[in-house]
Order: sequence, then structure tokens, then C-alpha cells
Amino acid sequence: MQIEKRLMQSSCISFILAAAVILFTGCQAPKNSRSDKTPPAMTAAPAATAAPVATAAPAPVPPPVRIKAGLSTPFTDSNGNVWLPDQGFADGDTADRSEDMQIANTKDPALYRTERYSMSSFSYPVPNGKYTVKLHFAETFDGISGPGGRVFSFNVEGREFKDFDVWVKAGGPQRAYIESVDVEVTDGKLDITFTSNVENPEINGIEILPAS
Repeated sequence: MQIEKRLMQSSCISFILAAAVILFTGCQAPKNSRSDKTPPAMTAAPAATAAPVATAAPAPVPPPVRIKAGLSTPFTDSNGNVWLPDQGFADGDTADRSEDMQIANTKDPALYRTERYSMSSFSYPVPNGKYTVKLHFAETFDGISGPGGRVFSFNVEGREFKDFDVWVKAGGPQRAYIESVDVEVTDGKLDITFTSNVENPEINGIEILPAS
């Protein structure tokens, strides 16, 4: 009987010890562990973009402006002045004479070997103000054989030139002639109109210079 009683006591003690171990282990386990979950990454707010700084438009640069009629590339004359290629004409066509063509009354014969002809108008933007406009002419077309062969009129900012004959003005063919006109621009552009009388109008170059 004592042996059975001791066995029963021993079993009870073992049971109590086992229960205590289980309870102790349960207390040590983490509750609702979230170590396997990565917290959501924080998204950085986009950097503010600086507003573009407004810049004032550059002030218009007054002439001199030189335009070489009939030429598709810039031209530099004997004084070092650069002439812009053909531009500003509303219509018409261009002609290019032989490089060995002689032109009298000028240090720059190449200026008069190209031309625009049959144009009706020319316009170029310039600041308002007073200018001297120089129109360059030379009769180089072999179809014109004397005075009256080419006659036309032109108007430079209200200044009218009627029945203009390059042959007569220059004193013959292949001779340079420059017509100077003082004008005042009030609408931001220089305007020239051409009207045909006999044959087509022609021109070799235009200079727009500040009035002296």
C-alpha cells in the first residue's frame, strides 16, 4: 500500500511539473507577433518645380540692314559690310549673271550680278524712326537694248518714283546706280511697292540705314 501511495504521489508530482513547464513556455511566446510583416514604405512627396522666370523680349536692333537681291547666301562687300541673302520680297523671280560680267561705277560688281525681277512689293520689319533707304540698280539683261526698254514705278513709304528707267538713270547698261530715299517708318516695317510699265521691275540690292 505504501508503494502504491508513493507511486501515486510521484505521478502527481510529475504531472504538476509538466503542467508548470507548459504554462511557463506559453507565457514566453510572443503574442500576435508581426515580425514577418514589413511596414509600408513611405512615399516621398514630389519636389516642387520652380516656375519659369519670364524674360523680356530683346529690344529691336535698328538698322543698318543690307539685303542682296537674287542671292541665296550672305555677301560681304569691299567695305566689310555683310549683306543678307534675298528676302522680304512678296513675289517675283531671281537672275544670276556671269561672274566675268563687268559692272561700271562700283567697287563691288558682284553686288549687281544678281537681281530680283517682276516683284510687286518688299517689306522688312524695323523699329519706327527715320531712315535712308538706298536702292541699287544695274541693267544687265541682254534683252534690254536702250532707253525705254525697261520702265517701272516704285513707292518707298509714300515716296513715289514714276517711270523709272535704269538705263537712263545709270547712263547705259552694266552700270551701277543708287537711288537714295529719306523716309520715316511709323508702323514697324519698311514697305516698297513696284509697278510695271514696260518690262518687269528689277533691283539688285536694298540698304536700310539710320538717317544721319
